[in-house]
Amino acid sequence: MARRTNTMRTLSIALLTASVAASAFAQKFSPENLGPSIPTPEPVVERMLALAHIKTADVVYDLGSGDGRIVIEAAQKYGARAVGVEVVPDLCRKAEARIKSLGLEERASIVEGSVFHVDLSPATVVTLYFMTTSNERLRPNLEKYLKPGTRVISNQFPIKGWKPVTVEHVKAGMDYTIYVYEIGREK
Repeated sequence: MARRTNTMRTLSIALLTASVAASAFAQKFSPENLGPSIPTPEPVVERMLALAHIKTADVVYDLGSGDGRIVIEAAQKYGARAVGVEVVPDLCRKAEARIKSLGLEERASIVEGSVFHVDLSPATVVTLYFMTTSNERLRPNLEKYLKPGTRVISNQFPIKGWKPVTVEHVKAGMDYTIYVYEIGREK
């Protein structure tokens, strides 16, 4: 009987913990936040930017920029102007501090806010790492604001309704799929 009581108590605690965690998770992902912050591994960052054929004249927008690694790489390695868009304040501060410590303030910046409320029209390259359902929500903004010829590089998840011009697989701890789209050639 005591064993059954301990099992029930453990189960009750586990259920309570799960419900608290679930409500915290639900609060964290509002309509403005398209998903969890999962850093893109450096080899995938390098390949995403290489597949975008970035030049110094490009303006790279990284949507859901997290710690700023794509923004920093685009500015540092390619000399492009790079803008990260991130909703999590702590990640914005960390990325801004890293940009400053590297002396990249002239070429790289972070916008704290929702990707739904940022003017994307200056972008010539857009990178993102959101789940397919989030990409679907974002797609109308991309179609509305991006100019023909703008490259959209999606890590791991496709943009439904668009046809990629290139799909590449990268091994970086696990298998990643990079989808390359070009506005005007996506259908």
